[in-house]
Amino acid sequence: MSSLADAKAQTADGGLVELVRSRAKLFTILAVIVLWVVLWALLRGHDILYLPGRGTTDVHNWFTDLKTSLIKSRDHNVLMQFTGWLSDRFNSNVTRLQHLISTPDYPRPVPQIGWFGVLGLATWATLAVAGWRMAVAVATGLLACGYLGFWEDSMDTLIVIFVAVAVCLIIGLPLAVWIGNSKRATTVATPILDVLQTFPPFVYLAPLALFFAIGPALAVVVTILFALPPAVRISAHGIRSVSGSTVEATNSLGQNRWQRLRKVQLPMAKRTIIVGVNQTIMAALSMVVIAGYVDGPGLGKPVVQSIVANQVGPGFVAGLCIVIIAVLLDRTTTVASVRAETIARGGGGDARQRRIILGGSGVVALVMVYLSRTQIKLAEFPESSLGTKLADKVQSVADWVTENWSVQTTWLSDSVTSWFINPMQDLIANSPWYVTGLALLVLAYIVGGLFAAASTAVCLAGIYFTDLWYDTMVTFTSVIVATVLVMLLAVVLGVWMARSRVVERILRPVLDAAQVMPPFVYLVPALGLFGPGRFTAIVAAVIYAAPVAIKLVSDGIQGVSPTTVEAATASGSSTWQIITKVQLPMARNSLVLAANQGLLFVLSMVVIGGLVGGGALGYDSVLGFSQTSAFGKGVVAGIAIVLLGVMVDRTLKRAAEVDGQTSFADLKNSIRRYPRMS
Repeated sequence: MSSLADAKAQTADGGLVELVRSRAKLFTILAVIVLWVVLWALLRGHDILYLPGRGTTDVHNWFTDLKTSLIKSRDHNVLMQFTGWLSDRFNSNVTRLQHLISTPDYPRPVPQIGWFGVLGLATWATLAVAGWRMAVAVATGLLACGYLGFWEDSMDTLIVIFVAVAVCLIIGLPLAVWIGNSKRATTVATPILDVLQTFPPFVYLAPLALFFAIGPALAVVVTILFALPPAVRISAHGIRSVSGSTVEATNSLGQNRWQRLRKVQLPMAKRTIIVGVNQTIMAALSMVVIAGYVDGPGLGKPVVQSIVANQVGPGFVAGLCIVIIAVLLDRTTTVASVRAETIARGGGGDARQRRIILGGSGVVALVMVYLSRTQIKLAEFPESSLGTKLADKVQSVADWVTENWSVQTTWLSDSVTSWFINPMQDLIANSPWYVTGLALLVLAYIVGGLFAAASTAVCLAGIYFTDLWYDTMVTFTSVIVATVLVMLLAVVLGVWMARSRVVERILRPVLDAAQVMPPFVYLVPALGLFGPGRFTAIVAAVIYAAPVAIKLVSDGIQGVSPTTVEAATASGSSTWQIITKVQLPMARNSLVLAANQGLLFVLSMVVIGGLVGGGALGYDSVLGFSQTSAFGKGVVAGIAIVLLGVMVDRTLKRAAEVDGQTSFADLKNSIRRYPRMS
């Protein structure tokens, strides 16, 4: 009996030791947090580097003075003259396209091509590249935008997107070819593209407004900067993915670089390049509302007006038009890429019949253009009260929800703020700056190793020298809270989607539609439910970031080997144990990637949250854009946001590389340690 008892004790001790070893990193993290809390309790409120909302320092004033000197030197400064010339070119091109399809071209009281002609040309072009189903969808979607009362704004939005995407492709494709064929170019370009993608788009406005006049030019330039990285990254990936043996074969045939690029690399990477074009268009479309803040034409203006006036109805209708355009552009480019691949492989049906159909429909489109130039009814979109009625209905629903659910929404907002946001903010922001900095540095080392710690040290030093430490820590708190909520949604819904085809069929199209919405659109319902404040900004960030995280978690769970799941089931594991001990551990990389992408999406909403009471760096950025005296502080706040994003992004990416995938042997041991409860 004693030997049996000793054996059981040794087994228990061994299991405990094994458990401690397997959870060593978690226990270390908890120990660091406990020590942090103790130091916070002892030193709370000391050396927090707090700066009042409108306060500035020498660093901020230096940037403000730089703005003043640049404005004074506009007449003889080469850079200012060049950007002024470029601004004039963008303005003139946008205006010319507006006169062509959206606004009157005086003395002509209507555009050169009326709505009927634009509808015909758009339908024909879609038929040529994506087939008749998408052509019908595009015609229906454009008519819907018109009858909702936003035909002219929809056309202006498409014009800005077209100009920005055209410039992105003119610049981006040659860069992608260079990066795809040169490791040195990849090394140089990667950090630049990282910064461009990490920078929240609204932050671009303050510095760029120095060089480009408020209006279409600034809207186009901001859109270009935000939409350029996807075009370069994805296209370069496609070129790098071309088989090395294929490239070697072309070299043996004596082809030069230009011939290899034109005849081999570009054709074989065509589908990936089209995906890059798709993502560039989506990135450009996400800037629509931000363009409205700088007097850019399009659907952004009515959304901005509704946010300022806190009117959900009009903003909802304008946002609905943005979503319609986003879905149409997304699906058209996606279908076009698949169709191009099919035709290249000899599919696509009878080529002669296709030419006849395109020729006949092209004639119809030209007739529609002619009629729109000669018939006033076919030039000006007919008036419709559909949009106004829908806005009134939505506004009445929003008012009803506000009146009847105000107690519940206020309770939810106050509870989350009091029990979750405030305590975490108190720990992070009200600890002495050196305590918070050291804690973050140690946590980065534990999670991501020496490389992550080094990146964190550089970023924290940069944040310290911006003189916005306290505001950065407050923003960091909101980002962490929002990311935690995003991951809770992602794990629950992602696992549910992965384990149920019915749920996936229902949620997948909803998530696809949510992903193409510009971030500002999410502010409208959040404002209607909760009013201005930090909680509203966090809710909008969660809604914006959740779709991509949910899809990544779902794809990661679905990627777990069915054999592994069957082995766990055969060993007697319950559904809960299979999820927590098999599927989630084996999808660890997908979870880390979901957290990384969710956090970056949340971070991109930081400045937007400042418009609805989010405070901290978001407020600083908005203040810098709206008030000349605070320009420097707004620019520095943007730098702090980028440093914060780079710090967390590098740590999470490194964590994924360090952890890797859990081995099958570890999973079997985990299953054996946790048998199904009877």
